[in-house]
Amino acid sequence: MTLSVIGGVWKPVILFHLLGGTLRFNALCRLTPAATPRMMTLQLRELERDGIVSRTVYAQVPPRVEYTLTPLGRTLEPLLLGMRAWGDQFRAGQPVTPSTASGEPN
Repeated sequence: MTLSVIGGVWKPVILFHLLGGTLRFNALCRLTPAATPRMMTLQLRELERDGIVSRTVYAQVPPRVEYTLTPLGRTLEPLLLGMRAWGDQFRAGQPVTPSTASGEPN
């Protein structure tokens, strides 16, 4: 796999939100208001194509679509949590070291 699988502005954000469990499309859109629905759709399709996210469509009116991380997608959890820890420390002006960025205590 290459960085393009999770690269970009919205893929890491989508994946981080899905760490908490299955979400419907509109819930993901509400959690990322700066992303247009079209961009969310494109990013989710790419994540699905790469086997990171699974999409379930329920045959009902109105249609219901849910997204969840696949087992492969779940393997990204340490990376996503590490990126969040790094960003929190960077934003707070704290020194960022490998041990603190991984969420481990100093």
